[in-house]
Amino acid sequence: MSKTNLPKTVVVIGAGPYGLSTAAHLKARGVSVRVFGSPMASWAENMPAGMLLKSPPSASMLSAPRPGYTLDDYARQTGETRLTGHDQVPVEMFVRYGRWFAEELVPEVERVRVLGVDRQSDGFRLKLASGEELRAAAVVVASGMDGFAHIPEPLAEFVPEGLVSHSSQHADLKAFAGSDVVVVGAGQSAQESAALLHEAGAQVQLLVRARKLVFGAAPTPPPHWQPDTPLGRSWGLYAVVHQAAAFRFLPAATRLRLVKRVLGPFGSWWLKPRLDGVVPVRLGEHITGARRHGGGILVTTRDEEGRTHTLEADHVLAATGYRVRLDGLDFLAPELRARLARTAGFPHLDAGLQSSVPGLYFTGIQAAATFGPLMRFTCGTAFAAPRLAAAVAGRVGAK
Repeated sequence: MSKTNLPKTVVVIGAGPYGLSTAAHLKARGVSVRVFGSPMASWAENMPAGMLLKSPPSASMLSAPRPGYTLDDYARQTGETRLTGHDQVPVEMFVRYGRWFAEELVPEVERVRVLGVDRQSDGFRLKLASGEELRAAAVVVASGMDGFAHIPEPLAEFVPEGLVSHSSQHADLKAFAGSDVVVVGAGQSAQESAALLHEAGAQVQLLVRARKLVFGAAPTPPPHWQPDTPLGRSWGLYAVVHQAAAFRFLPAATRLRLVKRVLGPFGSWWLKPRLDGVVPVRLGEHITGARRHGGGILVTTRDEEGRTHTLEADHVLAATGYRVRLDGLDFLAPELRARLARTAGFPHLDAGLQSSVPGLYFTGIQAAATFGPLMRFTCGTAFAAPRLAAAVAGRVGAK
């Protein structure tokens, strides 16, 4: 096949913050783009109503190739309440903002699921749920957390029976009103889910493996001796935000440890009064087993002294985070996945977010092992989207 007949279109899989930001930057460079997904669907369908974002307004923005598309710009143009400083961002507002961003900059998003992606000699071949098959010069995987939800092994077998679920499976926790629910986890999702469940009328217990429940520090007035960043105020976070490009030169073990620990499991400062003395918290216990009990579930735990405990519940909500596993991306052909070099479960990426398969790029959480904890947050789009777009444009050219 002659070079002039090679495909020029770039496909972006996913229409969340990273997919939309990447597509906007690619379009600004004159690259022909097709974007598949439903704008902000994961945020709308997998986050509970009433949730407040952990990040402040300054860290809750998608990346646009030109000014005028921040969260504050959206609020000014639509008449919504403008948020500043450390105001909490309601998830519903964030979803509306993301969809407005899509309408303004990426209106051609196609609400079609990608069923298959394979590498061919002339680029990539994709199969869509609509029945269409197409070729692409490059593919950007921006599918977010889809396929990575983690449920502890003793609980996983009870998911099909409806006795256990992951926190990402619920858009409204009011369905649990009047039920006994055990929430498992120590981070923001676990703490906020427990608070929302209690406020919805459920009887809640929070089960935490750690010895204590950790909350972030409340904002303090100036003067401040450490630099401020979208992720918080510290020199360490300053490095995470402003030196993401250098993160990939650290040893793999160090990178993985930092991705796990920096801004690890803790709750926002404003969650503390909604939990302290309100929701019972069981600290220092880990799950050793579970079994059906009547119409509910009986969970067995062990504490640090080796003592065994049992918890009876109608339902267990596992707010136990996500684990990136390339094998969880079942739309990538097995042969394609087998060719991907990996750092633990993450794809190994170059400076332009390209994987070991030429023309296949990853962004968002899947790029965290290469570029650091910044890629776990929406504000990471400001780093990733322009960098990835420049790399792709250099590879495939523009119209």
